[in-house]
Amino acid sequence: MRLVLGFGARSTATADDVEALLPPRDGTVIALSTVDTRADLARRVADRHGWQVVTHPAGALADVAVPNPSAAVAAHAGTPSVAEAAALLTAAASGGPAVLVTAKRASDVATVAVAALAPPVTVVGIGADGAGSLSPAGRAAIAAGTVVFGSARQLDLVGGVTTAERVAWPSPLVPSLPRLLAAHHAARVVVLASGDPMYHGIGGTLVRLLGAGHVHVVPHPSSVSLACARLGWPLDDVEVVSAVGRCVDALRRVLHDGRRILVLSAGAGTPPQVAEILRETGFGASDVTVLESLGGPDERVHHDVTAAGPLNVVAVACRGTGGLPVVPGLDDGAYTSDGQLTKREIRAVTLAALGPRPGELLWDVGAGSGSIAVEWLRAHRSCRAVAVERDPVRAERVALNARALGVPHLSTVLGAAPDALDGLAPPDAVFIGGGFTAAGVFERCWSALRPGGRLVVNAVTVESERLVADLHAVHGGTLTRLAVQRAAPVGGFLAWRPMMPVTQWVVWR
Repeated sequence: MRLVLGFGARSTATADDVEALLPPRDGTVIALSTVDTRADLARRVADRHGWQVVTHPAGALADVAVPNPSAAVAAHAGTPSVAEAAALLTAAASGGPAVLVTAKRASDVATVAVAALAPPVTVVGIGADGAGSLSPAGRAAIAAGTVVFGSARQLDLVGGVTTAERVAWPSPLVPSLPRLLAAHHAARVVVLASGDPMYHGIGGTLVRLLGAGHVHVVPHPSSVSLACARLGWPLDDVEVVSAVGRCVDALRRVLHDGRRILVLSAGAGTPPQVAEILRETGFGASDVTVLESLGGPDERVHHDVTAAGPLNVVAVACRGTGGLPVVPGLDDGAYTSDGQLTKREIRAVTLAALGPRPGELLWDVGAGSGSIAVEWLRAHRSCRAVAVERDPVRAERVALNARALGVPHLSTVLGAAPDALDGLAPPDAVFIGGGFTAAGVFERCWSALRPGGRLVVNAVTVESERLVADLHAVHGGTLTRLAVQRAAPVGGFLAWRPMMPVTQWVVWR
């Protein structure tokens, strides 16, 4: 492989600090790359090895998509990544696309990453019936490849179509993709995918990694299409949940009486898990159908969740009285809490102020029970959130609430802000629920916020209200006083019991 080494470093770093991070290399280094403010240090390191030096301005590096951006690096260097971005940008200049062979390695003063060219890729969808269902385009693509990637089962299915080298996917797959592609950068690479590669498949992963211009897709009917055809369900009226590489608890989010759901199974263990979730959530009366090996010679459709084969889709026709509202403001009783919970009425107003949009990232700082992050994620399946909580018991409770309410992909960071925010991707919105008065918390959140982003603070104490007033005078935004009273029994009568008033500050970047 022809490798590019990228590095970032503090002003106090030495050439030895960078050398100490250089990983073992399986290939030839063609360049050492960094931000232009570290050009002198780059030359000192490169001179030891005879490497070429390539530098880039911070603005150019900021435009490179990387897997490990850092708000702290962005604040100091003007770009959320130096090492990974520099390696990828320089490698791509040789005729891209480029992939990270080694992701960012870090010390206290430096970071290093390794990138290399990746080949264009053709992704071919294949069904359970194997080569017999391939389209002429799919068959021709496989025959033209010099290396074919796929699962062992898929590779066996195309044995009569290709004489190319066949490489079975390692496990875990996604972290191994960059190195595999870089190692075959001169090959004609074909990737086999089950069904439609762009529907919960490897095709989407490759496009995110390489860009759409370098991935050619030859689709096949998806298991979802085949399942709907067998069941007589209109595809546009079906909710799909994938348990492949994901937690099946995501099913909980979409359970509502009368809904039709397809669960893409991770194996024979998924149907029993689905049945258990239905029982727990009040949907035990639902009709459950297991559809196995769709399109293959051993296709089977039945209702015994304990007798499912490894290749299956689970269909659920929901029947039950459970299910949660789709709008913010779930009942407080939906959460397990020690009292650190944004109450229902305040939570609904807070989510409205945060304004979740599809695909956006939230930082929930001082998450408590995680209710704000959970309901942000429930707003749309593509929303993302990180809950930051310093108490380990509460952090575990956040994760439990997320799974119970159908958003198990909530990321939880254990630690106190602002230090716990280091290395997190820049957010589109920030909610500061706890620890607002701690030194540096607001400043770190504000500097990390993307342009157009929103920051919301709910202040309850006199001290936090004082800080909100001071910051509002500098940054503007809106201030709202929220006071809620709930009726509660007093003897044989009802009386109003006020909750603690909340001063809400909303400010836009």
